[in-house]
Amino acid sequence: MKVLLLKDPKDKDSGPDPYIKELGSYSLEATLIPVLSFEFTSLDSLFEKLSHPECYGGLVFTSPRALEAIKICLKEKSKKEAWSKSLKQMWNIKPTYVVGKATASLVEEIGLIPQGEKAGNAEKLAEYICSREKPNSSALLFPCGALKREVLPTVLRGKGIPLESFTVYQTTQHPDLQEALSSYFSQQGVPASVAFFSPSGVKFCLQHIQKLSGDLINQVKFAAIGPSTAEALQSAGVAVSCTAGSPTAQELAAAIHTALQPHSC
Repeated sequence: MKVLLLKDPKDKDSGPDPYIKELGSYSLEATLIPVLSFEFTSLDSLFEKLSHPECYGGLVFTSPRALEAIKICLKEKSKKEAWSKSLKQMWNIKPTYVVGKATASLVEEIGLIPQGEKAGNAEKLAEYICSREKPNSSALLFPCGALKREVLPTVLRGKGIPLESFTVYQTTQHPDLQEALSSYFSQQGVPASVAFFSPSGVKFCLQHIQKLSGDLINQVKFAAIGPSTAEALQSAGVAVSCTAGSPTAQELAAAIHTALQPHSC
């Protein structure tokens, strides 16, 4: 059976994509189609903030893209030297809170130690942060996207924990998305399952998929990587067949496999 994954492929240099590999272990044939395009912004201002760890109580990352923004900054020789020489050590005295394994591994790549990666979503990470931070302490720096959800800022604000959100990327539709979807459906037919990886993915893809699936749309099992994505699908009137227990390839593959069993309802 075929599964359509609406996400970017993993960097080719780091081996096979884990989602394709895990679904393959259940004899499911997965295809990736990139949905989103990212434009990084305010990178000089971002590094200026990172240059003053004494002004903050720690860092918060809920997206791999925010780490990519930092990695772009560190390509510049002088910034890389400043980071390696002192800034990295100064930030490592403070907590770096993250959601999910992908974000955690990118945090490690820049030399920081992630905390809270098992939280799995912004709601649980907010609870984790609240259990460790004191009200009215120094603000946590939160590099994020323009479309960030307000769950984490709202929960922390309610507990008196200061958070400084700073937009470092804009999310837009991938320029080749419509063409890639049309090509997939014409060549492979309607997949048994379609997995969404973000509310933005739902916004940009769902109508195209409904149109391309036609009368077979009710046979498709819709999967979500997490609760916010599932919520976006439900808000669009779609029945969600399964949601990954945590945002990992193993959990999503297991959930899709179960949803595709004949007895599954």
